[in-house]
Amino acid sequence: MVRRRSPQEKKSLSYAKDRRNGYGENDKSSRKNIPRNKRIRNRADRHRDSGSAEACGPVDLEAAEEYEVDLLARSKWQTARWQKKPDIPLRAMVAYKLRRRAHRVAMAAERDKVGREAAAAYSNTQGGISR
Repeated sequence: MVRRRSPQEKKSLSYAKDRRNGYGENDKSSRKNIPRNKRIRNRADRHRDSGSAEACGPVDLEAAEEYEVDLLARSKWQTARWQKKPDIPLRAMVAYKLRRRAHRVAMAAERDKVGREAAAAYSNTQGGISR
């Protein structure tokens, strides 16, 4: 039988298991962008591989072996250029947003303080005349 969880346990599990897209793009767009990136990479690899085989000319065993080694080395490098990145845990995303929000509030307070000081200095240079 499944044990019932308290709301606090559910929230803690949610923070641990749920993930969010930290890249900054719409999370729905990943369904199209990931297959497209894989498709573009594989297509580029196929074009590169088919084009270089024709440039070899007549079959020479040493040249063919050298070409094969070169092809395997290049193809590993080529396919490693784009990799899928995992989403970040919800706990990390919430912590990042809270830090960013606190920084934004602190900067706004500093900006307001500087503005008030500038206004006070301006009113003092006017000889205390209020309009």
